[in-house]
Amino acid sequence: MMKKVLFIDRDGTLVIEPPIDYQLDSLEKLEFYPKVMRNLGFIRSKLDFEFVMVTNQDGLGTASFPEDTFWPAHNLMLKTLEGEGITFDEICIDRSMPEDNAPTRKPRTGMLTKYLNNPEYDLANSFVIGDRPTDVELAKNLGCRAILLQDESDLPCALVTTDWDKIAEFLFAGERTAEIRRTTKETDIYVSLNLDGNGNCDIQTGLGFFDHMLEQIGKHGGLDLTIHVKGDLEVDEHHTIEDTALALGECLYQALGNKRGIERYGYALPMDDCLCQVCLDFGGRPWLVWDAEFKREKIGEMPTEMFLHFFKSLSDAAKMNLNIKAEGQNEHHKIEGIFKALARALKMSVKRDIYHFELPSSKGVL
Repeated sequence: MMKKVLFIDRDGTLVIEPPIDYQLDSLEKLEFYPKVMRNLGFIRSKLDFEFVMVTNQDGLGTASFPEDTFWPAHNLMLKTLEGEGITFDEICIDRSMPEDNAPTRKPRTGMLTKYLNNPEYDLANSFVIGDRPTDVELAKNLGCRAILLQDESDLPCALVTTDWDKIAEFLFAGERTAEIRRTTKETDIYVSLNLDGNGNCDIQTGLGFFDHMLEQIGKHGGLDLTIHVKGDLEVDEHHTIEDTALALGECLYQALGNKRGIERYGYALPMDDCLCQVCLDFGGRPWLVWDAEFKREKIGEMPTEMFLHFFKSLSDAAKMNLNIKAEGQNEHHKIEGIFKALARALKMSVKRDIYHFELPSSKGVL
């Protein structure tokens, strides 16, 4: 069986990088990255990855960074990690300065040649974990994927996060993404979804108010959501709205995968004069209870009669039980509150606990 590797940066990834001189050259400066020990220990005990530390230590061994200031903190870090069951199969330290352009300095691969073109290693399913663009570039040079410890990034990464809980979840349970293309004589729909996203949305249905409502699902649900629709709006809005719901529901169903570890259930929220309740269950049995009435024929370009159709189609395709109630006077607030409550219900129900990675069902199947 081919071996997978986690190539792990040190400063800014395992430990906090000292903010002024960027040198961990005393015991007083040693501070571990939040939650790194619990999660690396979990990964080490549960998953089949080799651990390789890869770090640039500029000028180590020179007058500007004497070795006797480096090793005490470094060795204490290793000993502390070892006490939590975290050991490294290899530790690679480059001592060069950036201007040296040494082949061993990250993001170059000179320290890691044993892993390149080696049939023993599965680099395509290995990862570089670090906090800098050079770590992402190293992943590319190795043929791995990158996990970047930053708030956000436009770089090509498998995961961007500052939370080691998220890294462990990602490595243990995998990506929860799906992509659907649904084409009929009436509509051409593309939907992509990331359940563990950041609320990034790209919604284009041709119906402004519908776009606004669908964006609530992504923004308030913490989902990355792309929906592009070309529909027969010259006829009416029916096919565009209903087929979008079917495609989105199918994406939800696929992205949930085996559903292990999810909370499963999930929300009520007020919006000015309105109270909106959306309760759902990803139990595999579609059902819709709809208790909401609208006095206006349209809100924006969207017929109010289509709201029921949308949620019925969504429930069917996602195989979820959906119970929706709304009361209030303002029709816009009422339906927007429903979409926001749906988003929060989704966020609550798809939340995953990898430390109790069980199927949330006494039947043993969902």
